[in-house]
Amino acid sequence: MTALKGIIAPFTTPFKANGEIDLTLIKPQVDWLIENGVHGLAAGGSTGEGHALSREEYLSVMTETASSLNGRVPLVAGIIANSTSEVIERGKSVKSLNVAALQITPPSYLFRPDDDAMVRHFKEIHDECQIPILIYNVVPWCYLSPDLLLRIMDEVPGVLGVKQSAGDMKLFADLIRRAKPENMIFSAVDALLYLSYKLGAPGSIAAILTAAPGPSVKLWDAVIDQDWETAKDLHEKLMPLWDAIGLDNMPSLCKYAQSLQGLESGFARRPTSPATDDQKEKVKEALINLNLIK
Repeated sequence: MTALKGIIAPFTTPFKANGEIDLTLIKPQVDWLIENGVHGLAAGGSTGEGHALSREEYLSVMTETASSLNGRVPLVAGIIANSTSEVIERGKSVKSLNVAALQITPPSYLFRPDDDAMVRHFKEIHDECQIPILIYNVVPWCYLSPDLLLRIMDEVPGVLGVKQSAGDMKLFADLIRRAKPENMIFSAVDALLYLSYKLGAPGSIAAILTAAPGPSVKLWDAVIDQDWETAKDLHEKLMPLWDAIGLDNMPSLCKYAQSLQGLESGFARRPTSPATDDQKEKVKEALINLNLIK
């Protein structure tokens, strides 16, 4: 887990037009992201449409990803499921792949467990899987407060960090200020990664890293080097890209951004909508502004 830092790109799952997974497109994307300098990869999260994968498909994606990585950078295995038992089964299935962590959402369906049940959920998962856990705090009706996240990290030692999503920088700032030094609070606040790093985030796991990995790595490097002018310039150039892709059909838009940069990444799985002509134009303008395409 301590190897996780910097730019951890949550790459897209390539589907064919008929909805089947195209495993042959995973290695080219893995290679492309690593060539652009990312420090780790996350599979099966929101950008990777993990919610739309069966258990068998999930394992095939993780296996192909781990094989394609061949240990070059750490792999985070995302799990989006509504029952403790299903999360455990998926976590156990990838244990032999030596993943660095499981990125687990709270239950994403309508009914929210109470705080004690949420603590038990993550404790049982870690007890059974024995793999470090990152809580992916993204589900709007099951959003975990800083108080509850800190409690879980205190009571479940296997929960070593949080991927803090949504755009509320006050909640992010509260969490990172109150967390212990060993608690790793990654940012998924795509439009404000620059500020997240300055507040002390050890890195980010966010869709924009997959749509524009090169500039995202350069922003991280600029902050590390305390080159604030370069960092602010990259921040301002990345914001229009987030405006263009941070919509309900984000997987389609990420894949379109990748395709404009020469990477074949397939389709989003239905019922996610394809990119519209207007959306495509905005993505294209944002990539031109980043000097990624002409």
